[in-house]
Amino acid sequence: MNLQKIKSANGKDEYVLLPVAIYEALKDEIRVKLAHPKVKAAADDKYVPFVLEDYVDNPLALARMKSHFTQKQLAERMGVTQAYISKVERQDKVTPTLLERAIKAIRCKS
Repeated sequence: MNLQKIKSANGKDEYVLLPVAIYEALKDEIRVKLAHPKVKAAADDKYVPFVLEDYVDNPLALARMKSHFTQKQLAERMGVTQAYISKVERQDKVTPTLLERAIKAIRCKS
């Protein structure tokens, strides 16, 4: 029999899909294990904070996300289309002039 494993975001096995018949046979043992979980090793318990900069390289996208703006909201403030903002955010580099313009639009109160 082949059991399907589902991995977590960090690549470790996290879940297993198994047939109901096997679950029924192991149900009591599973309940006991869930009621008294083993203490995890210290390495498994480490909290890894989410850092946006680890996932987003584009400075325009980073500034927009940190300000909790959607692409559409930023586009409206800058007087451009959402598609343009999306295009710029997919680029590897953003000109300093465009980045400065976006930051001014983000900081604008209206």
